[in-house]
Amino acid sequence: MQSAQTWGETVRLLVELGATAAFALSGVMEAARKRLDAVGVCVVGFLAAFGGGTLRDLLLDRRPFFWVQHVEVLWAVMALCVLAMLFLRQRHFRLTERAIQWPDALGLGLFAATGVHQALLLQMPALVAVLMGLITGVFGGVLRDMVCNEIPSAFADHRPYAVCAFVGGWVYVGMWQAQAPGWLALVACVGITAGLRALALWRNWQLPPWRV
Repeated sequence: MQSAQTWGETVRLLVELGATAAFALSGVMEAARKRLDAVGVCVVGFLAAFGGGTLRDLLLDRRPFFWVQHVEVLWAVMALCVLAMLFLRQRHFRLTERAIQWPDALGLGLFAATGVHQALLLQMPALVAVLMGLITGVFGGVLRDMVCNEIPSAFADHRPYAVCAFVGGWVYVGMWQAQAPGWLALVACVGITAGLRALALWRNWQLPPWRV
């Protein structure tokens, strides 16, 4: 039993680290596309990586924050920002909005899963847990776009984004209540959320815009 719990905690930590890296990369790419300087690139990368998780921890009154508890993650994100800038400059990678969407979709799924997980551990109601997953997955990208002087893509591009995290969160809650293994619930939530977002991008699914 103890080994199963340890394995589940390891999977959860890896998922959170993966989400942090994916969103940091999306932030670096967006900042580079906006031609910010090195400091600006790192700031946007940090906001994208830690914004959603920090807001989640604030709302759940959870201390210490994830990035305070794991200081090595700060160093890793800083290194990722520097390496990504060097790679993009040397390879002359074409920084299009479409290129940024793929690490963003992966980060959305990973962060949605960790947000739901943390809320359920604190015995929050199912709806609150799903909303915590949504906030964790969406808010980092919102901060990234706002700092880069863009209307957040989560609200403006009409392709399902927050809806994907909402659906994935309910998948996690359902598997949690069915007492499925924790790692399986995490993987299912990530797969559903990121998969739906990828399908929305690929098939160009659109939510109806507000019509005056």
